Amino acid sequence: MVIGQRLRAIREEKKLSQGEIEQRSGLLRCYISRVENGHTIPSIETLEKLARALQIPLYQLFYDGEEPPKLQIIPKGMKNSAEHWGYSGKWAGFMHRFRTLLGNMEEGDRKLLLFVALRMARKNRA
Repeated sequence: MVIGQRLRAIREEKKLSQGEIEQRSGLLRCYISRVENGHTIPSIETLEKLARALQIPLYQLFYDGEEPPKLQIIPKGMKNSAEHWGYSGKWAGFMHRFRTLLGNMEEGDRKLLLFVALRMARKNRA
């Protein structure tokens, strides 16, 4: 389910208007409309504001069940694998900042950055 559709469904289930969500969250009604119609992708911070305004735990925006999903246990051997590079150790802070900045970029800029990174990686292999 798309996050905007989920937000609208929960809001309507609770019989709240976009104006009421605006008052509770501090977000503009036009922004809430853009999110619900799929024109804008909200940040995690914005989703937290919307969840508080709807008086639901954040996980319910992503999960349709009554109980939170069970946590997956990662086997010990996977913690140091290349697949999880950047989630811990000296690169964790760098990668967190990088993900934050990528999230603030527009789609075209992200594609350009990926293109440049691919070119640089090919150049270094040669």
